[in-house]
Amino acid sequence: MTPNADKLAALHKEIVPVLDFGSQTAQLICRRVRDAGVFSVLISPDTPASEIRKMNPKGIILSGGPSSVSDQDAPTMDPAILEMGVPVLGICYGMQLSCKLLGAQVTKADHSEYGRAQLNISEPNGLFDAVPESTQVWMSHGDQISHLSDANLTPIASTKTCPYAAVKSTDPSRAFVGVQFHPEVTHTPHGVDIFRNFLYEMCKCTGTWKMSDFAKAEADRIRELVGDKTVICGLSGGVDSSVVAALLHKAIGDQLVCVFVDNGLLRKKERDLVEHTFKDHFHIDLRVVDARAEFLGDLVGIDDPQEKRKLIGHRFIECFKEAAKDIPDAHFLAQGTLYPDVIESGHGYAGNSANIKLHHNVGGLPEELGFELIEPVRELFKDEVRALGTVLGVPDQIVWRHPFPGPGLAVRVLGEITEEKLEIVRNADEILLEEIVAAGLYRKTSQVFAVLLPVQSVGVMGDGRTYERVIALRAVETEDFMTADWARIPFDVLARISTRIINEVQGINRVVYDISSKPPATIEWE
Repeated sequence: MTPNADKLAALHKEIVPVLDFGSQTAQLICRRVRDAGVFSVLISPDTPASEIRKMNPKGIILSGGPSSVSDQDAPTMDPAILEMGVPVLGICYGMQLSCKLLGAQVTKADHSEYGRAQLNISEPNGLFDAVPESTQVWMSHGDQISHLSDANLTPIASTKTCPYAAVKSTDPSRAFVGVQFHPEVTHTPHGVDIFRNFLYEMCKCTGTWKMSDFAKAEADRIRELVGDKTVICGLSGGVDSSVVAALLHKAIGDQLVCVFVDNGLLRKKERDLVEHTFKDHFHIDLRVVDARAEFLGDLVGIDDPQEKRKLIGHRFIECFKEAAKDIPDAHFLAQGTLYPDVIESGHGYAGNSANIKLHHNVGGLPEELGFELIEPVRELFKDEVRALGTVLGVPDQIVWRHPFPGPGLAVRVLGEITEEKLEIVRNADEILLEEIVAAGLYRKTSQVFAVLLPVQSVGVMGDGRTYERVIALRAVETEDFMTADWARIPFDVLARISTRIINEVQGINRVVYDISSKPPATIEWE
């Protein structure tokens, strides 16, 4: 639901809300705004102008989305938003909807644009101040403005196939600008400049927001929400849940109880690491639930990745419910859901983000769970969570740890799960990480792991024929995990990794390297 407007206004001096029309990159807009030192938050597109006004916004941004404004069930907004007297920036769908509400015509484009396009700027000031008059932008649209009619709008930029690639209002009482392209993605090199121009030139922001403000505001919010009740934190030992645990401990101290579930799908010595870190370093009340038999029993005969995720998510919930019986006054469940998890699961304020894959910690919580959910970092990206962890004093070895999926090795063993397969992928993964660390590449990569493929191949070992399994190596570089590129690991490092895995991991005779980017692939294979 949309955050409480009055509380946001009390917590933050400068706010630029983003109406979420279902774009996969909607939160990237918030990210760019926060990077510029201004607090931003996603809100529902049907939020009334009267509610937005309570936030005392410095400006408003309208995101893109997968719909066409001509669709019968297309998301819309309160037209009064355009009359609030604060600057409004419409992006892609947000631009089209605004222009339509102002009286312009939006039709299906003769030539849909997807990918890089050359933007020619006709008014090199205001939104495009200090931006080259001819610059690259990223387009992704099938509709576009076809006629401005009597909408009191004028074009300020165009592309070869889009005459109204950017427009602004000519009505002095309305500070509206719209762009058909996506300035929030890295494929628009001057997107950061465009956002800064909107924030500092048009909205007159001062840029005083920082991550420590988020930490304080979120701790205050949690403290008020929880009162004297107890919070159970689902702890995995990864960056996200560790930072959430540190934030909760800062907010409510001994009212926090962490529960770590050993599901049998963990990396090598993961359980030992978690117990040592959170009992000895954080001095947090940590309860360990050994549910290896239950999880692996659920997965017998299951090879569909979505079904794996569903079963694992259901079992996690059952484990937490069981653990809660021994924790007095446990009314809340906290977990480290991130924004990329939310988007990939199809959850957005517009209700029409594409469902890429299920995350066991996003949505779908049954009513009988009995807890109220707390997700303090739900609106953040991975690197923002790392920054928050640093502010909270979480040790670097935890803050910079590579992500590990909630379903664990279940989504890194393709096909049916067995103890033998899990042991193979654990051993291969350990070798991979040892060599990446030894080569000084761990901090230069964002996520590195091994995947056991459901195929076998012919090989020759010791002059004899083998027919054994294949390990795929995956290493990516990314800032926000919404998009990612495969890491260019030096060939000599890959050679050492391959040699060691084939020689040291029984049952493997071939190693391959995944050179897919996200999109079109996801980072995990399942």
